Amino acid sequence: MNIIKEFLSWIRTSPSLMMNDHRISPYFPCVNMDSEVTIHRDYDGNPRLGFLYQELCRRQFEASHEYQVIVEELQLQQNNRTIGAIDFILDNLATEQIEHWEVAIKFYLLKDGYWYGPNAKDRLDKKLHRMLEHQLMMTRTEAFQALYPNIDDISQHLLMQGRLYVNPFEKTTVPEYCLGLKINPERVTGFWCYQSQFERVTEPLYQLSKPLWATGFNNENKVPVTELPQHFIHCQSETGQFWFIVPDDWPQSSM
Repeated sequence: MNIIKEFLSWIRTSPSLMMNDHRISPYFPCVNMDSEVTIHRDYDGNPRLGFLYQELCRRQFEASHEYQVIVEELQLQQNNRTIGAIDFILDNLATEQIEHWEVAIKFYLLKDGYWYGPNAKDRLDKKLHRMLEHQLMMTRTEAFQALYPNIDDISQHLLMQGRLYVNPFEKTTVPEYCLGLKINPERVTGFWCYQSQFERVTEPLYQLSKPLWATGFNNENKVPVTELPQHFIHCQSETGQFWFIVPDDWPQSSM
């Protein structure tokens, strides 16, 4: 099974990081697909993981029986400046409801009560606030309404997939909530540690390239990590456990 096919399957089956909010989708919404061969085609676009993830979401929306894509990655401008972008505007063919979807794949590490990205400028509470209070409000702006004056009833939906990581070598309490929203405990499955704690990991780790961060290894070209670079790395163990290894001065060093 190739990387694209595995990633598509992961998107369809992985639950959201967050729960218990009507705007947050618990899963990717499309179940029935056409054109399986087409959606599995290779990807040669921007190599950043978020771009690949959004592209694979788009392919599945376009191939689904449930949705028609009206517009994707719509840049909105007001007073000659960009105020934001909308990931997807979809027509739900079953309900005839127009839906605004924002999609994101994120990986966060718990430290001192906060969930930081490996690049610690990114943080779960900040990301959630921006997605819910800014991104999902884009269809209410004058800029959007000027482009689509005939669309006035739009529902808002956020799909935030990924994985949450804790340090098994430090005593910590895993928060149940973030910004009042319940964290999905099924997604708190990853481990992380500092470089100085690396020798305490009891099984070999294999570094993951960005496209494999979500799915893990496909048993190709696995080389165990023996030397650590100055920056963070994302790995998986022989038994399938996901690990981030970060510098000893993280998160301060990457803020």
